Amino acid sequence: MSLRIGVLGASRIAENAIVGPARELGHRLVAVAARDPLRARVFAEQFGVERVLDSYQDVIDDPDVDVVYNPLANALHAPWNLAAIAAGKPVLTEKPFARDRAEAAKVAAAAEAAGVPVMEGFHYLFHPVMRRALELAGDGTLGELARIEVAMGMPEPAPGDPRWSLDMAGGALMDLGCYALHIMRRFGTPRVVSATAVERAPGVDERFDAEFVFDSGATASTTNSMVDDEHSFTLRVVGSHGEVLVHDFINPRRDDRLTITTARGETVEHLGTRASYTYQLEAFAAHVERGDALLLDLADAVANMALIDDTYRAAGMTPR
Repeated sequence: MSLRIGVLGASRIAENAIVGPARELGHRLVAVAARDPLRARVFAEQFGVERVLDSYQDVIDDPDVDVVYNPLANALHAPWNLAAIAAGKPVLTEKPFARDRAEAAKVAAAAEAAGVPVMEGFHYLFHPVMRRALELAGDGTLGELARIEVAMGMPEPAPGDPRWSLDMAGGALMDLGCYALHIMRRFGTPRVVSATAVERAPGVDERFDAEFVFDSGATASTTNSMVDDEHSFTLRVVGSHGEVLVHDFINPRRDDRLTITTARGETVEHLGTRASYTYQLEAFAAHVERGDALLLDLADAVANMALIDDTYRAAGMTPR
């Protein structure tokens, strides 16, 4: 079955997150709308979207749209996901799921009541690189978990970018750190111990670092910077018997290495450069079409937003 996908907005991320995967998997991009109609037309022409509509609501209400992809600014995720739920349209939404836990819980409750699938787009989790890292952590190869380190950095967005806007729920923890916290939660229930932020403007963090602890005594850390010289997204999982390093968990197309170090020595595995977004759309489509189980559910999305809120508070900041 070929899904007919409606796209909300003409965002930067859409080319990698939905256009390429849809083309590879044989799904159709049937409609797009953006605040700027010209930008929507350019997007449609560039990526082969079948038609441009006047508004996000028009995309959601279009009878030819089977599912909605929502890559809008953070503050617009929940409102437009709620609109799609009301129309009975499954949603693949970019992360973070909402502005805070309360808003996330509202979306989750609406989706559950309506029986409409809504999945938060933590694409990294669907790639064999990450699946292998989790396997090594769970099968005894690394021994007992001791520490997790997630380091994320990216070049500075333009001054007018929504990621610098408090009203649009921007900030380094929201845009980058949500991944790190999500990864930590694959290993248990982390509690934030300390956090520090460098604010670009009141309430908007350009850098955010935090430390966490698990009930087992294992610890975790995350560093997140939106003012680095280059993109860098690494995950290091350390156990009593060894460690594993994922060299680029966000973009394994660029670097699909996974380095395992134990008493036996160092092994480097390559897990394939097929895009993590393609694996994600494949899984989401299988759920929509056949009811196949997903790696992510609504409770996970709410729990991640709750941890983001706690982490902001630990730095003396207010959740979005």
